[in-house]
Amino acid sequence: MTDSEFRGFSRETIAFLSGLSENNDKGWFEAHREDYDNHYIAPAKAFVSAFGATLKSISPAIQAVPKVNGSIFRINRDVRFSKDKTPYKDHLDLWFWEGERKGWDKPGYFFRMTSTQVLLGTGMHKLDKAPLATFREHVADDVRGGELAAIIAKLKADGYGVGGSHYKRVPSGYAADHPRAELLKHNGFFAETTVPIPEEAFGPGFVDWCYERAAAMAPVHHWMRGLTA
Repeated sequence: MTDSEFRGFSRETIAFLSGLSENNDKGWFEAHREDYDNHYIAPAKAFVSAFGATLKSISPAIQAVPKVNGSIFRINRDVRFSKDKTPYKDHLDLWFWEGERKGWDKPGYFFRMTSTQVLLGTGMHKLDKAPLATFREHVADDVRGGELAAIIAKLKADGYGVGGSHYKRVPSGYAADHPRAELLKHNGFFAETTVPIPEEAFGPGFVDWCYERAAAMAPVHHWMRGLTA
């Protein structure tokens, strides 16, 4: 085992996130920078490499870049246009994107760890104008739309959630009583699961734990990929 291998997050990771949530200021953060480096950044880098490698088995074009501003989001918040001026995020966010160029215009897999929960998901939270039009066309189509409806039914039966609904009315050009009218009200689509932090998070088996859930949601990723191909 090398230093870069993922051994799990630590209890210190959770303590750091919990402490930051309660003391969200620069003084506390600087006093705990060693914890940030050793128990937040270091395991996050190792996890990105390990989990990213497994994701490629179900989505070969997925990119996993084990660095801040790669797959690891900056912990600093952008407070320029926010009423909340707390300087730091109290969670760890990771993004594994489709294709060579990092962005939000293609589906990907997302991960969040707070001091109490883990969230895993895949899809696109918001669609730009062109992919949104394609999404609606595919939803309205009996074949493509039927495929998505079947994917949703399976996910819900297995305890996963889906999201992305935005509009109150079915968009112009589509019948209000369309069999997938609720999906036509979406401006994005994603699947996710949020659970209390499992014991697996503190060992190398967390990669397999996450992969099992990502694989269950992968049909959403593959369906959404057709919007931007």
